[in-house]
Amino acid sequence: MRREPEFFGEQELVLVHMARRLKKALVLEKVLDAAGMDYVVETDRYLGGLLFPNERIGAFFYVLPEAESAARQLIRDHGFQPYDKIRGK
Repeated sequence: MRREPEFFGEQELVLVHMARRLKKALVLEKVLDAAGMDYVVETDRYLGGLLFPNERIGAFFYVLPEAESAARQLIRDHGFQPYDKIRGK
């Protein structure tokens, strides 16, 4: 379920996906909700574009470290790329 950051207190969260489009972010929220996974979504800026780089806004999805593996698998199973794949790691 989508949670506010305060729900997790001082616990460190792990970035598992960055959605560049609102439509995809909303779909991923439904996937995570259906799986009963606790997560946080925050908007933030990122640099995009090849020829003319500019600042854009995306939706960043975070989970607890113990849920990271399950979240990444769920993301892959539904056709999304986990954040590490986007970054080329």
